[in-house]
Amino acid sequence: MTDQLKKILLGEQGLVVIFVVAFALVSALVPNFLTDRNMLGLLQSVVTVGIVACTMMFCLAARDFDLSVGSIVAFAGMVAVMASNYTGSILLGLLAAIACGAFVGFINGVVIAKFRINALITTLATMQIVRGFALIASDGRAVGINSPDFYQLALSKLLGIPTPVWVLAILFCIFGFVLNRTVFGKNTLAIGGNPEASRLAGVNVDRTRIWIFALQGVVCGIAGILLASRITSGQPNAAVGLELSVI
Repeated sequence: MTDQLKKILLGEQGLVVIFVVAFALVSALVPNFLTDRNMLGLLQSVVTVGIVACTMMFCLAARDFDLSVGSIVAFAGMVAVMASNYTGSILLGLLAAIACGAFVGFINGVVIAKFRINALITTLATMQIVRGFALIASDGRAVGINSPDFYQLALSKLLGIPTPVWVLAILFCIFGFVLNRTVFGKNTLAIGGNPEASRLAGVNVDRTRIWIFALQGVVCGIAGILLASRITSGQPNAAVGLELSVI
């Protein structure tokens, strides 16, 4: 029994077991911890980190990481607000934010995969550049949202659960399935295990890595939109330090 317990704690389920034990202890010792209001508040507080972590998981699985995610989230939020204000269309603002996030992620992927520049150097540079763009575009100030409907992206609820929490759950399911049940996910894990062996086995390593970073940018765009909606403005200094929390 002792050996079996050690195997569980030290194996793949170790973190899950620790989380369950910690959750049970806090639930028993902290008054009102299990109330609906507190649970929903806790979920909403980790939405941004959780959404970006969905694709950071792929970066880490492929032996890479992305330090620019915080800047992309802030920049995407700024683009969503400014484009919505300028065009009068929330949909165009959302599409512009996601497109900008995807473009930055694509650039990261190309530089890392094709030019063979280390992910640390590349994404550290992108982090500064994209944050600079956000500050320049907003003149260093927060940009208010003109349309009240933009707020509903974060304030609306479905079956009593805030929409951002649903988005987080859906992305968890999608990317969990992709990583564990698709060829793309298997290729990602293979690259992380041995990039050269994966290349010799016929995996297009460069293209896969570019796709991973592009997806990272798309997800950062979604997170930036929801964050801007929740804080009711586009903030050029939002999500500072997010990358470390996500990793």
